[in-house]
Amino acid sequence: MKQRLERVLEPIFHDDSYGYRPGRSAIDAIRKARQRCWRSNWVLDIDIKSFFDTIDWELLLKAVRAHTDCAWELLYIERWLKTPVQIEDGSVVAREAGTPQGGVISPLLANLFLHYAFDTWMSRSFPDIPFERYADDIICHCRSEAEARALWRALDARFAACRLQLHPQKTKIVYCNDWNRRGDFPVVSFDFLGYNFRPRKSIWHGKLHVHSFLPAISPKAIAAIGRTIRGWRLHRWVQMSLEELAATYNKYIQGWIGYFGHFYGGRLSQVLRRIDVFLIRWARQKFRRLRRRPRGARYWLMHVRRSQPTLFAHWRFVNEGGWTSGAV
Repeated sequence: MKQRLERVLEPIFHDDSYGYRPGRSAIDAIRKARQRCWRSNWVLDIDIKSFFDTIDWELLLKAVRAHTDCAWELLYIERWLKTPVQIEDGSVVAREAGTPQGGVISPLLANLFLHYAFDTWMSRSFPDIPFERYADDIICHCRSEAEARALWRALDARFAACRLQLHPQKTKIVYCNDWNRRGDFPVVSFDFLGYNFRPRKSIWHGKLHVHSFLPAISPKAIAAIGRTIRGWRLHRWVQMSLEELAATYNKYIQGWIGYFGHFYGGRLSQVLRRIDVFLIRWARQKFRRLRRRPRGARYWLMHVRRSQPTLFAHWRFVNEGGWTSGAV
């Protein structure tokens, strides 16, 4: 069903819609947002309150019917939408709105809903305001604070008509402050898809350090990675070899690097260095000879890193200061 509908819907979707679409990624959305933040002074950071749980079935099915008249497709989509939920105590709860969490077709249906509720409406009503949308994460780039506030008011009315609600606390106007923009504004940062955009030091023409509005791994993502690393309790796995530890955890480390290493990778390097702290503790637990020497385990790990620089996925990344893909 997803494949059938995707063939029909993919050609009509907006170019600035990135979520759950073939050939597009969150990194594409972040890269485009970074470029547009350099061109526009203001951002409206949009948060839709409980979007996936409040999608109106009547409006969604109306959108589906506009693209298929196949009776069995419409039948199954309506059944999937209206299926009740069984919670942990075994009781069954009826649902009145939203798409099923974890459903294979749910992201496609959510994209279709916002295609009409937001994307095409923006093209009609505010054609000069570019945006990036990844599912319900939306960033709009405005030329002035007044334009951002006007868009906010219009979106309030538009989403109310579509039976959605902007989150009053999480939706905000952001000033993209950097070295060539004057003025002051209390909000100069926003989070988008795990990255935090704010003024950061960067190199201009190879030598001058200036503040530029750039993305880097967000504090929330750093905290989550730190909790995961602590939860591994590497220093307790003394029955495993260093090679076995690397084989077990490299898939996680490489995943973090593959996503958060694209922009301003030095911030990611800082949290990945915590892995080596636990590896030093692991070495002290495993090798008695290293317990008697205060810095023995540290020197031992330095030797291993020089002799096997690719053993752990983060070693090369950290040694090079956090390689990036066009970070500045």
